[in-house]
Amino acid sequence: MNLPNKLTVARIAMTALMVLFLLLNGPVWAWLAAAMYIAASLTDFFDGRIARSRGLITNFGKFMDPLADKILNYSVMIVLIPERLIPPVALVVILFREFVVSGIRLSAAEQGRVVAANIWGKLKTLVQDLSLVAILILRAVDVAWLEALAAALLWVCVGLTVISGGVYVWQNRDVLRDAD
Repeated sequence: MNLPNKLTVARIAMTALMVLFLLLNGPVWAWLAAAMYIAASLTDFFDGRIARSRGLITNFGKFMDPLADKILNYSVMIVLIPERLIPPVALVVILFREFVVSGIRLSAAEQGRVVAANIWGKLKTLVQDLSLVAILILRAVDVAWLEALAAALLWVCVGLTVISGGVYVWQNRDVLRDAD
């Protein structure tokens, strides 16, 4: 297993540890969960960069890297819903977009096409990561301005989720039209 794939697997393992930290109460556990999320998010940045720069792109990585990202982000969101830090409607919108985009990508793959990430999806991911970091830190320090920032970032993420999903559908309508 090459280094980028090891980083992807490590991200999944870090997610499990981070969920454990999220389920434990207290500021120390909250800080550890935030640190683990940041570390896991950085593995996503580095595994892709290393794979592309060293020609280490594999089928395993193509499949598992985006799956590891989803496992990381949606695990955090699901665990934080009971704490009222993630509104359920926000998660539903985000998951709806993910299922639609994944469906388009699967259909495109069956047609021998590749649906690449676009700037809207990348921007959505960046804002999503920032909002989750802010929310995780908010669990450790109860600061009004951070609460406002975290909420604003999350709703900007939801807006970008809708926009990026619409852009993916529009740009790939031929994939949907040609699907069997």
